[in-house]
Amino acid sequence: MRVRIALREKGIKFEYKEEDLTNKSDLLLKMNPIHKKIPVLIHNGKPVRESGIIVQYVDEVWHDKAPLLPSEPYPRAQDPYLKGQARFWADFVDRKVFDAGRKVWVTKGEEQKSLMEEFIGHLKTLEAELGDEPYFGGEKMGYVDVTMVPIYSWFHAYEVSGNFSFESHCPKLVAWAKRCMQHDSVSKALPDPEKVYEYVLQLRKRLGIE
Repeated sequence: MRVRIALREKGIKFEYKEEDLTNKSDLLLKMNPIHKKIPVLIHNGKPVRESGIIVQYVDEVWHDKAPLLPSEPYPRAQDPYLKGQARFWADFVDRKVFDAGRKVWVTKGEEQKSLMEEFIGHLKTLEAELGDEPYFGGEKMGYVDVTMVPIYSWFHAYEVSGNFSFESHCPKLVAWAKRCMQHDSVSKALPDPEKVYEYVLQLRKRLGIE
């Protein structure tokens, strides 16, 4: 999702191929022999792997089109710091938000409740960082926005399963997500929330949790 959003934000045409991860293609195994997983961006016949790295690669290669990491009009002296800040919060999403959110689905009872509280706590931390800005990138979508917004497609599943509202806990973050969804790059990349919920139910059943 992140890669497709980044490419579309920059107006880059690309060919999208889905993978059956239970029967991985020869192309995937050739392009990502170490981890054998998606996503992989093949550019000029060469593979770039891992979503965060791919998004940064896309930003560097097509740097003149809708930059995602901070750039002009910031003073040159500020540029490395602001880019470092953006990378820090993107890393926070991967290490804290995504990890805590994933664990919610593979637990139950009090453990699941505790992990859900941890997950919401991380979202509130992000909300505080967002502040009153329309996007994490300021006036326009940036690297942190592209990194974080795919998780929004899971919100519905959390709400139905936990019988609560994200909007009551993190209203600014939900408003930010809805703002991002107004971009075709985002709305075309994120899956149907109902399908995500169905997937979660199947996952928990397969793990013997439900």
